[in-house]
Amino acid sequence: MLAKMKKYGGYCLALMLLASVSLTGWSTRASAATPITSDFRSLSASQIVSEMGAGWNLGNQLEAANNGTPSETAWGNPVVTQELIKKVKAAGFKTIRIPVSYLNYIGNASSYTINTAWLDRVKTVVDYAYNEGLYVVINVHGDGYNTVQGGWLLVNGGNQTAIKEKYKLVWQQIANKFVGYDERLIFESMNEVFDGSYSNPNSAYYANLNAYNQIFVDTVRQTSGNNSARWLLIPGWNTNIDYTAGNYGFVLPTDTYRSSTIPSSEKRIMISAHYYSPWDFAGEESGTITQWGASATNPSKKSTWGQEDYLNSQFQSMYNKFVAQGYPVVIGEFGSIDKTAYDSSNNVYRAAFAKAVTATAKKYGAVPIYWDNGYNGQHGFGLFNRTNNTVTQQGIINAIMQGMQ
Repeated sequence: MLAKMKKYGGYCLALMLLASVSLTGWSTRASAATPITSDFRSLSASQIVSEMGAGWNLGNQLEAANNGTPSETAWGNPVVTQELIKKVKAAGFKTIRIPVSYLNYIGNASSYTINTAWLDRVKTVVDYAYNEGLYVVINVHGDGYNTVQGGWLLVNGGNQTAIKEKYKLVWQQIANKFVGYDERLIFESMNEVFDGSYSNPNSAYYANLNAYNQIFVDTVRQTSGNNSARWLLIPGWNTNIDYTAGNYGFVLPTDTYRSSTIPSSEKRIMISAHYYSPWDFAGEESGTITQWGASATNPSKKSTWGQEDYLNSQFQSMYNKFVAQGYPVVIGEFGSIDKTAYDSSNNVYRAAFAKAVTATAKKYGAVPIYWDNGYNGQHGFGLFNRTNNTVTQQGIINAIMQGMQ
């Protein structure tokens, strides 16, 4: 969500190959082009969800930008280090989601070449986690915001033909950069893409979002090798559960170009959703609502909605629509901001919320990934101090791990 970004800090493989791809359309089945590496494991949906465990977001870093130019320190966080990732692993997290923005680091048409130094830096940070044995999720993050300078992946944009071609070429480059990584690297097509209106989705714009997801799946698959069998993660409208599981226009992409080694009964597509409900507790920067759940002691500080029953029904709807059909669900972001300045007991309820979200995700076969923007203190989501690599919210971390038991 854009609010999360603003409030905490102001916010190859070869060009010849890319050119040839854009002209030919990759009509042949690419899985025959490059073999899958011997270390790539073909895991079932339940196996990979179990291995991914509880996750953590490296938020407000590689998706941070200044005037449309990505910079990992633009929103107040220090340069990402291996030591930070080791601390996150030691805390018990098994998956790290690394949001990435490209924005003005994408060159002009017709090649839309990504800045080499930036893509190399993305790879370095991915390697910090990947080499620790963790699962890693990377995406195209801020490029889909109407409100971010340089945003271009816009469902309400005027020239959809150009947007789709750019999107295809961007993902070709990312996919080729990471083609040799095993199943622990997961590509996520985009993040919270919508037209900026929080009312019911516009059907024409939703159709554009569905088209982006289809382009993403086809493009990644056709880079062959491990990408022909890799798990791919896609969102619905604004990663909203109702607008994804409900009858609002979400369409699952076909997976035509996946490797023939994948059993026909198995999927290789995951569904992304985010959970910050109720927002007046989880994200609203006021001291009004500071408590959550059945253990709340002050009814006036507890939201009138979004409690345990709502949480259960939301995740159950994703289970019924997707998990039961073989498509794992990833709750790619959840969390709540620090309101201890208003209510000294707030962290107790933040922990209760985190445990409930995590436990409910586990109950319904989903992967929960906590949103950490690196900011500690009033209105922050931080669990770690990224400057000295220390834990700042052990109680919330404990709650997350307890929820996974």
